[in-house]
Amino acid sequence: MCKIPMGKTATYKELATMAGSPKAFQSVGTACGLNPIPILIPCHRVLATGDKPGGYSGHGGLETKRALLKIEGVDLPLPSDQGNLPL
Repeated sequence: MCKIPMGKTATYKELATMAGSPKAFQSVGTACGLNPIPILIPCHRVLATGDKPGGYSGHGGLETKRALLKIEGVDLPLPSDQGNLPL
């Protein structure tokens, strides 16, 4: 996560692949969720496949994730923009 530059994103699957275990994307999600310092270790830059927001364990949840990404120049579609698909 620390290697994802400001203003860029990666998916859970991409991070799992970079770690050498392409099928371990759920483990990457777990690691993001357990991140004790989400503002310093930028788990807000990690998305689900298809540019879906995934989750965010920091204060404020997905709204904070969207706000942090917007500050970095990344706009995420709102759930209603995705045909009401689950996050």
